[in-house]
Amino acid sequence: MADRTPPLSVEELRALVASGEIDTVVLAFPDMQGRLQGKRFAARFFLDEVLQHGTECCNYLLAVDAEMNTVEGYEMSSWDRGYGDFAMLPDPATLRRVPWNRATAMLMADLAWEDGTPVVAAPRQILRRQLERLAELGYTANVGTELEFIVFKDSYEQAWDAGYRDLTPANQYNVDYSVLGTGRIEPLLRRICNEMSAAGLTVESAKGECNPGQHEIVFRYDDALVSCDQHAVYKTGAKEIAAQEGYALTFMAKYNEREGNSCHIHLSLADADGTGIMAGDGPGGMSQVMRHFLAGQLAALRDFSLLYAPNINSYKRFQPGSFAPTAVAWGHDNRTCALRVVGHGRSLRFENRLPGGDVNPHLAVAGLIAAGLHGIEQHLELPDACPGNAYTAPYEHVPTTLREAAELWENSPIAKAAFGDEVVAHYRNMARVELEAFDAAVTDWELRRSFERM
Repeated sequence: MADRTPPLSVEELRALVASGEIDTVVLAFPDMQGRLQGKRFAARFFLDEVLQHGTECCNYLLAVDAEMNTVEGYEMSSWDRGYGDFAMLPDPATLRRVPWNRATAMLMADLAWEDGTPVVAAPRQILRRQLERLAELGYTANVGTELEFIVFKDSYEQAWDAGYRDLTPANQYNVDYSVLGTGRIEPLLRRICNEMSAAGLTVESAKGECNPGQHEIVFRYDDALVSCDQHAVYKTGAKEIAAQEGYALTFMAKYNEREGNSCHIHLSLADADGTGIMAGDGPGGMSQVMRHFLAGQLAALRDFSLLYAPNINSYKRFQPGSFAPTAVAWGHDNRTCALRVVGHGRSLRFENRLPGGDVNPHLAVAGLIAAGLHGIEQHLELPDACPGNAYTAPYEHVPTTLREAAELWENSPIAKAAFGDEVVAHYRNMARVELEAFDAAVTDWELRRSFERM
């Protein structure tokens, strides 16, 4: 992959630290859920020691549940193995200022074992491996993620104390594309947009969405790894900015019975010179490479659903007529399909509409690339596009539960060939842990239906 100019160079960081403008450096990596985990360093110590040599973190950070509880079933980390350390190796290409935290800079880390070998089940490493496979064919991938969230006029602490019930959304009605609706929370949206821009992200737009209080901020597409790193930074930063303003916002896939939070992912391919290769003289203006790549998406969609919809709640989005997909189908600018082809010429690309706001972008994009490579390697033929309503057409259905998706993933020859047995087993165990926790829980729904009437 080509060298990239980071948002903040190491030389610039040294100058800012010397002048006292920066006194803290955050070194972080995305965990299985896509959350940033790491440490805050005194900036001078970071420059003197950590930048060159790295630091350590407990390897249980890729072997816990969403509540950070230690759980069984992970080969890499357990009580029997003593819960040792990973090495966190700074990636200077990701260095940036963090405007929403005073005098702070941040950069990503790659995880390695003590002998220097990569931690293959780490999300960032999983994506790197698929990008390396793509590069072997002379291709690069550009990605854009469209991440929705719901804003509440309650603080995170108030929401916690209320059990996340009866919260006050920032808008009382559907504000999809409404300028008035975004104007209601312009100070919050402005802060997020401007401070993400100052952190090196290129903001395109902000718009209202359908669920009360629901909004979306979109950033310019970029190199696949860069976009996924930026996605993680943005998601963390948006929550921190909202908290500073006394709001709470959620990216969970399905907060209530109305429209869920989606994270549509756009992907296009280019050659080593950066020239787009998806357009061509084939049907629909597509190249043969794109047709194979898109056919691979269809072939692997159900098997890879665990990467696109990783949580129990993720599957609540997949309802007919909800603008969340239910059909394993593709179409030209057709929002009823799981895969939507949009753009023309150099902007031609496809959009995977399966992921929700809870997705880990590194894992999802790794899945898109692996699926496309499967299509190229197997010379898969692309079926006809869906011309109408995919919700009512006789296509295969996307998985409806995490249990179904986990079983498909575990038994998938495509997944094992692309990611290896270790990665497949690791994320199958993540699903097992979540399913066992959910199966043991008593929900509000059960209490309302059963407490008195059963």
